Amino acid sequence: MKIAFSAAGADLDAQVDPRFGRCQYFVIVDTDTMEFEAAPNSGATAGGGAGIAAAQQIAGKGLEAVLTGNCGPNAFDVLKAAGIKVFTGVSGSIKEAIESYKAGKFQSTAQPNVSAHSGMGRGRRKG
Repeated sequence: MKIAFSAAGADLDAQVDPRFGRCQYFVIVDTDTMEFEAAPNSGATAGGGAGIAAAQQIAGKGLEAVLTGNCGPNAFDVLKAAGIKVFTGVSGSIKEAIESYKAGKFQSTAQPNVSAHSGMGRGRRKG
């Protein structure tokens, strides 16, 4: 089966990125063979709609699931419509997360776990 991770890097040693829509990469893994591909997230720097763009980018990849730290409502809706299960609260390296997934340690979520625009860093003031 194929699953995707929001990732901070382009290999299996990379950390799972807590942001789905604004992650740097998607690492797509075939859990049967451990073959993987990494794709830069083309929507990561979008002014708006990053979650939707990210979900659309990977929706056609034949995935069973997406594992990430957080997933907002717009991305969640696109993934759900594509029949892709979403697992949130995932952290650590992608290798570690694969093993935890295979061992059944994660449960798919029935709803987004953050609000829209949460990955944009709003509300931080310097000074």
